Amino acid sequence: MTHEMITKQKLSNHFNVSEDEIIILDRLKGGMSNSNYIVQIKNDYFTFRIPGKNAFAFVDRNIEKATLELIKDLKIDGNLLIDLDLETGYKISHFVEGTPLMVLNPADYYAQASLTLKQLHESNKIAQNDYAPFERLQNYEALVEAEGIKHQDNYYDILNRFLEFKPYLESLPKVLCHNDSQPSNFILRNNGTLLLVDWEFGGNNDLFYDIACFGNNDFKFAEGLLPIYLNRTPNQSEWLRLYLWRTFQCLQWHNVALYKEAIGLSLELHLDFKAIAAAYIVKANALFAQALSFR
Repeated sequence: MTHEMITKQKLSNHFNVSEDEIIILDRLKGGMSNSNYIVQIKNDYFTFRIPGKNAFAFVDRNIEKATLELIKDLKIDGNLLIDLDLETGYKISHFVEGTPLMVLNPADYYAQASLTLKQLHESNKIAQNDYAPFERLQNYEALVEAEGIKHQDNYYDILNRFLEFKPYLESLPKVLCHNDSQPSNFILRNNGTLLLVDWEFGGNNDLFYDIACFGNNDFKFAEGLLPIYLNRTPNQSEWLRLYLWRTFQCLQWHNVALYKEAIGLSLELHLDFKAIAAAYIVKANALFAQALSFR
């Protein structure tokens, strides 16, 4: 079945309408894995998510659902969820018109993004799970190796140097975090409010991890967000923290890209995940060198 056929079938069953009444308007841009469709049913609009190939390797849908329940009263995601199938990951949500910050200038929205993240970080809510970065990285490495791919020496070179900071990073206090708070997951609504969507990786973590994520496409946006978030000039240790977490994220996404290459997603999605994986190693080295300057 095509994604469009799945979308119509699942929405037809959920809303008890005929498939002829379901109009697929567009596929949302921005995701490298999931397929998200904008759908009209009579006078209402919805989004339908179909997880990417082997998404179960990275995402626990029980955790995603629990996180969405946990943050419900914060309303920072707009409480858009209608239904989440824990087995397939298919998700039905209300659709709201808006623009991802990635297609705007994220620097224009530092203040709003900071307020949204602080609302989450200062909520005193505790997730049932930690994001557990280092354990997660080991799991991602194992996925890659299970596909018969051997990590190259340049990966272990930067990884081993980075792991010197593991005790320090693991000692930092944890709060509820989004853990994928890149500009593409911030949606500016037409009324000027900002939503934070896609909570697949929610869990307890160092809040600086979320700030580092804001530099996913260009690290200058994480550098610009940090002083706004803190409402002051960051000190040396805070810059170190930010650069270390972004280094980690590059190592993490290096493994994800290698795995996607191994399972054939480069051909399916017309993205060169092997080149993307190599680029993450270059970025990790550059960021780590910067981190050491704040030591």
